[in-house]
Amino acid sequence: MGEFRRSVLLAPLADGADGGLMSVVQGGIRWLYAFTDEAALARFAQARGAGDREWEYLSVLGARLADAIVPMIDGPAGVAVNVADEDGSMFFPPVVGIVPEACAVDRVDAA
Repeated sequence: MGEFRRSVLLAPLADGADGGLMSVVQGGIRWLYAFTDEAALARFAQARGAGDREWEYLSVLGARLADAIVPMIDGPAGVAVNVADEDGSMFFPPVVGIVPEACAVDRVDAA
């Protein structure tokens, strides 16, 4: 988890009028896409059949994705890293210890 938080990741920008960061909803969770380097992003682009176009992205710390971006999203959200790499993908779900507790789906609310 510490390495994820300290790593500079590439977060592709979404196409369309809404803008923002590229993501997908799977299993009721919005997953933000992030990549460890341009080669990993290129593999993702190729897998989507869009390897021939230029992809805009932000360079952002993993900690900033988890602590600042995830809380801005309506509903549960996590970070999916290097999703086109069968053996190297990593998922950081919206649980305590990864995202702020207020955003975690497994938080225990005080009675």
